[in-house]
Amino acid sequence: MKNLSILLFFNFCLLLSWQAGAQEENSGGRISGNLETNANFFIRDSLIGAANTPQYDRQLYGAESWLNLSYSNWGFDFVLRFDLFNNSNLLNPTGSYTDEGIGRWSIHRKIDKLDISVGYLYDQIGSGIIFRAFEERPLLIDNALLGARLAYDILPDWQIKAFTGRQKQQFDLYGSVIKGAAIDGFLSGGENANWSIAPGFGVVNRTLDDASMNSLVATINTYSKEDAFVPKYNTYAFSLYNTLTAGNFAWYIEGAYKTKDNLNDPFGEFNLGDTATLVGDKLYLAAGSVFYSSLSYANKGLGITLEGKRTENFDFRTRPQEQLNRGLINFLPPMARVNTYRLNARYNAATQTLGEQAYQIDVRYNIKRKWGFNVNYCNIRNFDDVQLYRELYTEISYKHKHTWTLLGGLELQRYNQEVFEFKPDAPVVRTLIPYFDFLYKFDRKKALRFEGQYMKVGKDSKGQLHDYGDWIFGLLEFSIAPHWTFTASDMYNVNPGKNSPVDVDTGEKLSRHYPRFDVFYTQRSNRFSLSYIKQVEGVVCTGGICRLEPAFSGVRFTVNSTF
Repeated sequence: MKNLSILLFFNFCLLLSWQAGAQEENSGGRISGNLETNANFFIRDSLIGAANTPQYDRQLYGAESWLNLSYSNWGFDFVLRFDLFNNSNLLNPTGSYTDEGIGRWSIHRKIDKLDISVGYLYDQIGSGIIFRAFEERPLLIDNALLGARLAYDILPDWQIKAFTGRQKQQFDLYGSVIKGAAIDGFLSGGENANWSIAPGFGVVNRTLDDASMNSLVATINTYSKEDAFVPKYNTYAFSLYNTLTAGNFAWYIEGAYKTKDNLNDPFGEFNLGDTATLVGDKLYLAAGSVFYSSLSYANKGLGITLEGKRTENFDFRTRPQEQLNRGLINFLPPMARVNTYRLNARYNAATQTLGEQAYQIDVRYNIKRKWGFNVNYCNIRNFDDVQLYRELYTEISYKHKHTWTLLGGLELQRYNQEVFEFKPDAPVVRTLIPYFDFLYKFDRKKALRFEGQYMKVGKDSKGQLHDYGDWIFGLLEFSIAPHWTFTASDMYNVNPGKNSPVDVDTGEKLSRHYPRFDVFYTQRSNRFSLSYIKQVEGVVCTGGICRLEPAFSGVRFTVNSTF
């Protein structure tokens, strides 16, 4: 498979070279692309936990690179991407991954009303609840579907599509076959009407391959009669969705149902008799459902958004043996805001696919482009009414002409560390975070920005501060447009908690600094950065998909270029 991919890569390069030479004869071709490269130089620091991995112990270096090329001509669209990983810790934060090859290729052509795509495809149905093939590079998620997709315009505003293929697994493929279809449309009241609807319906089927089924059966055969079940080869997921727009209101609603599927509960309980239970990864069989809705209003500086979601047994994967972020067929919309400040973003709520009930409200109000107000509240619980995550976020901003801007607020969180980070008996972390962000513009080119946050956490039953305890964070950023940006920041463990590093001689908890220094240089469409980083262990999230990252100590160099 890899040899075929490399052959395709060189053939594509020859095609581009030929096209460049024939540019005078054919001016219809268009080439574009982008390059993203990360290089990490690891510096061991056992006090913060940056140790005992291959990178810190012996490799000392790791890198990732993606080169994406797009070419359009003769009515075709060609895409080719080369991926490279050298001692990378993106796939497994405590492991090392090295490989290279063609990460993606695809060919697309529109013939009258028929749309044809083959290769590695990214797509989704509705909001992605039953199917979404997507990529999140910071978490090394790339679950593109290698297969074929046909779409046909049955009416001017109605389209039906169907696809089939297998999901990508780095440079290999999972064995299970995924196929599906959807119909999407659009209706409005006419040229002067202020309403419209965009309904849709989709269905997806996953058929397990024999190897995955045999492994599944072997595991189930070790269970007692009470825990054993007959696994399913085929699982079907259905989704009905619609977007209603009326004046200043927009309402999205989607309901999904999944037939009985083989699921894995990381907190499952095995019955070992009258006096004992065993907690751990437990396979079981169940049907699933999701209900999601979002209602928004916007008018004259006021914006209000209400969201609600109920999820039950909707972990949909290419095979049940895959866990965390691997093998995901679908995407469940997150129900917590995306925080950007360092301490505000320290505790993130990962979507719970097996069971959660959640709602979120966001209110924004702007006054004459000077004052801005934002309040966000979200609450996530499981079906046993156990608090998983709760957040109250407030923000006030003031803009003084074109000279300076001040933003500040307060955030309160409740974070179930036992569930989100798989830490047994960990208490619910309580945080109180005041923060501010000040930007001053000296002139049209030079600006200075300063931000600061303080995190106060609660105590457990033994009087110890939760997790790493209290933090303070400060960042200073100086920019000279259009080329240079310099930043310096420090995250300091003011009052160490139960998980903070311990002095080996005295046994006392240590207060530690986690500094970071960055230099960014931009030249047109090229951006370079060089950073020295010490980073505490924590959860990294992208769009509600999260994973626990170990501590990092070292130097990082990045290049981003578009052409």
